[in-house]
Amino acid sequence: MLALSKVPPERRSPAMQAAVQTGVEFLLSVDPATAGYPSGYSDKPSRSWFQLQASPLGYVTDLLQVLEVLVALGYGYDPRLANAMEWLRNKAGSDGRWKQEYTFNGKIWSDIEVKGQPSKWVTLRALRVLV
Repeated sequence: MLALSKVPPERRSPAMQAAVQTGVEFLLSVDPATAGYPSGYSDKPSRSWFQLQASPLGYVTDLLQVLEVLVALGYGYDPRLANAMEWLRNKAGSDGRWKQEYTFNGKIWSDIEVKGQPSKWVTLRALRVLV
């Protein structure tokens, strides 16, 4: 979905358009703020879904990335995102910045910011979604 969001709509093939539509329908089939998607192995979502992370976003995603994709695809004002957008607004600190809550520090070549501290990357991602 992220890769497809980078392709201008007029350049998407019919298969790409169908993939976008299927993905959007799935992501908006439940409230993304609850992450009640069928998983087959657990009745609750991974807690990493609700932990904001800077970069790189590897095999672990977060709700912010889902919001980024849906906004990029033109669904930023969809009422089904209201709770997720409110969740994101509520994550902002009193200084107007967002903290990095999940990190791959120690698992990759270079640490990226400090877990639990305000993050320029998470803040940038959040502001791009909310503005």
